[in-house]
Amino acid sequence: MPRRNKATKRVIPPDPIYGNTTVTSLVNRIMMRGKKSTAERIVYGAFEIMEAQLKKPSLEIFDQAIKNIMPVLEVKPRRVGGATYQVPIEVEGGRRLTLAIRWLTNFSRARHGHSMAEKLAAELIDAYQRQGASVKKREDTHRMAEANKAFAHYRW
Repeated sequence: MPRRNKATKRVIPPDPIYGNTTVTSLVNRIMMRGKKSTAERIVYGAFEIMEAQLKKPSLEIFDQAIKNIMPVLEVKPRRVGGATYQVPIEVEGGRRLTLAIRWLTNFSRARHGHSMAEKLAAELIDAYQRQGASVKKREDTHRMAEANKAFAHYRW
């Protein structure tokens, strides 16, 4: 991290089909070894599966699922006088989206299923319905922040 100037944020271009930057972030997160076309095939395949199962527009399902995964609070360790406290802090907008997409992809990969598109679609549908591992991760994060609310005065 630079000491003098603030690091500039790169502008993420919207994806070609839906015109949504969040979908581009998901594609970039799914991508492995620079194979973007494969990642796009996985994401768009998952969107088609979601649309077929829930009979709703896939972008609407995706947006709601991401909102259901995004954390509001998290804990950060702070060292005060030899003791380390887990201090609850509010999560900023960019980090909220990053965490949501990270959790979504990690738990999609860990799922048992046939193809990555099916696993991603299943995790997105579960998140849309407020179920699944990624929503549970968010709830666990919030629970941890609530449990450590007594250390909130160590925030700086």
